Amino acid sequence: MSTYAEIQELLHQKADFQARLNLIPYDGTPEIKERDGKKYLYIRNRVGSRQTSTYVGIYSEELHQLLLRNAKEARELRKQIRKAEKALADFGFAEAALSPRIMQNLDFARANMKANIYDQAVLEGVATTFPQTQDIIDNGIVSGMTATDVQKILNLKHAWEFILDKDVISYGTDYHILCHIAKLVNEGFYSDGGRIRGVPVTIGGTSYIPPLPIETIVREHIEAILHQEKDDVSIAIELCLYCMKTQIFNDGNKRASVIFANHYMISKGQGLIVIPENHVPEFKKLLVAYYEDRDQGETMNFMREKCWKSF
Repeated sequence: MSTYAEIQELLHQKADFQARLNLIPYDGTPEIKERDGKKYLYIRNRVGSRQTSTYVGIYSEELHQLLLRNAKEARELRKQIRKAEKALADFGFAEAALSPRIMQNLDFARANMKANIYDQAVLEGVATTFPQTQDIIDNGIVSGMTATDVQKILNLKHAWEFILDKDVISYGTDYHILCHIAKLVNEGFYSDGGRIRGVPVTIGGTSYIPPLPIETIVREHIEAILHQEKDDVSIAIELCLYCMKTQIFNDGNKRASVIFANHYMISKGQGLIVIPENHVPEFKKLLVAYYEDRDQGETMNFMREKCWKSF
């Protein structure tokens, strides 16, 4: 494997570990405190030179074991992050300095992440409300939803955390980034959700049947879109629509396509591309026309006017 490919894989691994760490709802050392004969669970953390203690809930053995498992997982993830950082340093890799505009875009994306995930979940047909989506993102659990829908939302958070890693955003938007995003959004549903589709699929509501994708052709199309003499927002939208129409993966194509387009948008400091919840029905109609080659630029215009969040 070339040094370039090894560095690329290490960056993906490091960002993946960091994203998983960010998914842990209670990260710290569990401690039990007693008051008036009752037990309560807290999470202890060190912030700088100061120890903090955050209340979690009334003591139960189940909750205590969950906190212990979280603490163990967090220690292992930090260990893996340090290991990846050491390997990158051995290759002479140095973290790229991002421009102030891109750093602002990262902050903008983080501030809007819950809303973006909610909008994506609605596009995907997940039966959720915004408060439920917030609970899942913050705590990893919620009542009144199927395990499948909860997993989809957690996977969306994982994929967004991945692209918001500074090393990943400094890396060029390419086919490898797309495959890793697809792997994350399909986690728990497919053993390798980032592998290119090898079986026929149909799309509900349209006569369009996407042909089997060929990796070399997909790579070439993505590169051709990226090197067009167009503005960054147009390129991001074309990336999104091409990946949706091609149905590169067995599932999760709309989810992966939107996040992939946002990797490009953020890397250029151009804001975000997300289909708002109140515009999903209109977008789906336009998307069918786009799939069936009945589109005269309406979908591109719609996404620029209704889906582009600038700052």
